[in-house]
Amino acid sequence: MNWAAFTAAAPELAAITEKRFGAFRHHVLATLRKDGSPRTSGLEADFRAGELWLGMMADSLKALDLRRDPRFALQANPGDGTDMAGGDVRISGRAYEIEDGRAKDRYVKEVEPPQPFHLFRTELTEVVRTYVEDEKYLVVQVWKPSEPLRTIRRA
Repeated sequence: MNWAAFTAAAPELAAITEKRFGAFRHHVLATLRKDGSPRTSGLEADFRAGELWLGMMADSLKALDLRRDPRFALQANPGDGTDMAGGDVRISGRAYEIEDGRAKDRYVKEVEPPQPFHLFRTELTEVVRTYVEDEKYLVVQVWKPSEPLRTIRRA
């Protein structure tokens, strides 16, 4: 399920998620090392043409991780302080490298990334938003493909 499909399935959560990621340039990407342990790295996320794109420097460790095992989690930058306006947002899924073709050519034309680079298209497996409501409840929204949006409130 790509970003466009997620947006159609959960438009309100998708809009909030894009806004949270748009508030800051750099976010935290988690990938899996060869030995299965987690690796976290800084990353810029790009929502474009109905896709969530992940671009990275050539031969970066995070790119090599994704080539080996496409699973990832992408955490929105929480920003300064602790207010986290809009909540805390995380996207999980699988990332598949686009090595050539029209999609990569279009991306290069629009974004003009430093060359050479790796470009990954994502397939989403989960989007989670956590926020405080009325200074009383911790609210967790969980979306997964083919499931309705779940909202959990804890006092």
